[in-house]
Amino acid sequence: MFTGIVAAVGRIASIQPLGSDADAGVRLVVEAGTLDLDDVVLGDSIAIQGACMTVIEKTAQSFAVDVSRESLNLTVGLAQTGDVNLEKALRAHDRLGGHIVSGHVDGLGTVTRFAPVGESHELRVLAPRELGRYLAYKGSITVNGVSLTVNSVDDRADGCEFSINLIPHTVEVTTLRHLVAGAKVNLEIDMIARYVERMLSTAQNIS
Repeated sequence: MFTGIVAAVGRIASIQPLGSDADAGVRLVVEAGTLDLDDVVLGDSIAIQGACMTVIEKTAQSFAVDVSRESLNLTVGLAQTGDVNLEKALRAHDRLGGHIVSGHVDGLGTVTRFAPVGESHELRVLAPRELGRYLAYKGSITVNGVSLTVNSVDDRADGCEFSINLIPHTVEVTTLRHLVAGAKVNLEIDMIARYVERMLSTAQNIS
């Protein structure tokens, strides 16, 4: 489990195919940046761009993970070298600074606007229609592993567009600063919203 509070911006330094066929995954070597790896052991989970991955190798400054073809097909940011948001798994005694995040990407969104507004930035993302039911004003959403608060929701024929206000600190310390209109982003809906939707749909079916 994670909180969506990015601990460091690292960098995917190398990508090695795990096989020769089209279904093969890849091994990523990630330079950890300022992320402290002293307490990380093999088998631990680290979220990369919001996707939970298992550490299989580690040095003092980097770690490696294996990414399946399924994960590559359902996410963005893991198939090329470059900067990535990193967060170690939540410990039971940690502060929950963001919201409860599983590290399982629910879908890809498309950035429709990323522009300065005063001292902050406005981020607008078009989410798939099937995720729209989980988005609510002042609710939580994870974008590329960053816990954010939804400012508005607009249900459209082609999806659900939501807006977020990014304070300067968030822009400065995450990879969100690289976003442009048209970019794809990893989305994870709020876990509580997921369970509420399930309970309501089950209750309706029973009645």
